Amino acid sequence: MYAVVRSGGRQHKVTVGDVLEVDRIHQAAGASVALVPLLLVDGTSVTSDVSALASASVTAEVLAETKGPKIRIMKFKNKTGYRKRQGHRQKHTQIRITGIES
Repeated sequence: MYAVVRSGGRQHKVTVGDVLEVDRIHQAAGASVALVPLLLVDGTSVTSDVSALASASVTAEVLAETKGPKIRIMKFKNKTGYRKRQGHRQKHTQIRITGIES
């Protein structure tokens, strides 16, 4: 059985036991989080009906908070001496899927 869930504007295909990184969730490590299922697949049956998915739930456990790769932004304008350097590291939350219930 697997599910497609929405987290942080992105969709992830998950099964029980998967560990994945999603956009930052403001929960402490060890907390339980409920994710919104968009699709459930159990063998040959596929559930995508909104009313049927209202009773379904996908739960996950927060493992840790991590940071993504460093992104360097450089702005430059010719002949004026204007240079600007900026960096960014996106914050992520590492979660483990603990249960999928329909």
